Amino acid sequence: MLPTHVVFDLDGTLIDSAGAILASYRAAFAACGLTPVRDIEAGIVGPPLGETLRLLAGSEDPDLIARLTGAFKQSYDTEGLLETMPYPGVDDMLRALRAAGMKLSIATNKRIHPARLIVGYLGWGDIFDSVVALDAFTPPLPDKAAMLGRLLADQGIDAHRAVYVGDRIEDFDAAEANDIPFIAAAWGYGIPCAGKGMAVVRWHEAATPSRLKSMLLGEE
Repeated sequence: MLPTHVVFDLDGTLIDSAGAILASYRAAFAACGLTPVRDIEAGIVGPPLGETLRLLAGSEDPDLIARLTGAFKQSYDTEGLLETMPYPGVDDMLRALRAAGMKLSIATNKRIHPARLIVGYLGWGDIFDSVVALDAFTPPLPDKAAMLGRLLADQGIDAHRAVYVGDRIEDFDAAEANDIPFIAAAWGYGIPCAGKGMAVVRWHEAATPSRLKSMLLGEE
């Protein structure tokens, strides 16, 4: 049975935002006159902003993290996000799924404000039925599994007719926690997923957005 609703992760799945995000992390530390305790490189992209800043700062000090958060937002929410580009083939894939009558949503660790700005900037406002993030709720949700669960409940989505597409182990774990199938976006920059998923019946992997489209539309 083909899915009727597809939920997507955003960074590393639909968009290549690593360059802009990393530049804004560097700008944040520079603005605060600080040196990160670990390299600012692509492997840090994906987790929520506060979690990553605590990792880079090597500190749990709330005042320090608040300063870094403000500096990051100032950089990313103005010029940084304008550097975001969809992965090749993603726009065509999304429009084909929408044209086929599927409902599409985004569940992302990115803050809700830039997530919505990016969706609008890329001309996807009429493609997605909903965009949710951890901080879209009060209080903010603790993790992606809880966020995906809220999306399914709030939108009345049948988990057995849905699928979650992401590029990280965290995305797979969120899908498993909510009893929905998972497809790994192998073109992203997340942690390679194949090794963990080989023995999982509901695990699939798509090498390209075009292949994902064919899988979801039953063309293969």
